[in-house]
Amino acid sequence: MTEFSSTGMTRRALLGAFAASAVAATPTYSKAAGFLRGAGDIRRLRMTSPRTGESIDTIYWIEGDYIRDAVREIALFMRDWRTNDVHDIDLRTIDIMAAAHNLMDVNEPYMLLSGYRSPKTNAMLRSRSSGVAKNSRHLRGQAADLRLQSRSVQQMFRAATACRGGGVGKYSGSNFVHMDCGPVRTWGR
Repeated sequence: MTEFSSTGMTRRALLGAFAASAVAATPTYSKAAGFLRGAGDIRRLRMTSPRTGESIDTIYWIEGDYIRDAVREIALFMRDWRTNDVHDIDLRTIDIMAAAHNLMDVNEPYMLLSGYRSPKTNAMLRSRSSGVAKNSRHLRGQAADLRLQSRSVQQMFRAATACRGGGVGKYSGSNFVHMDCGPVRTWGR
């Protein structure tokens, strides 16, 4: 991270301070295109991981520009926790997650159950469950399995589906929703 020598503040801290003051003043739906109407002029992603005990709360996009350090931080957070392998997360998936979160009007962070999966992890999960795809979008950093305590699976499913940005799977029995940036489609109970 780049340090500002006169203040000792990092670029990230400065962006965070700017974003915190700008979030309240920014209209949520202005200038947002297509399926990302809910993402707004400032896009923020908040998640926790029960697997690692980590959490993330980051502004990753401001007025049309992705913040490279924030996107890298998201990729690190969404790594395969079993192998510690890190993979770039497709920006479209991040945008879908943020837009769905905004549409639900919730402050609670997502609970990330699965982000990127290494081939080794995906093969292991496939050996245990028929519900794991051989060519899962998780292998390409294009999917996330998410949960919220304050919203039902159906509410999350409807919000993600409304984004019309990719695949949305409803897993009511396991209490999570799958979001990916593949072809627009839905499945699940």
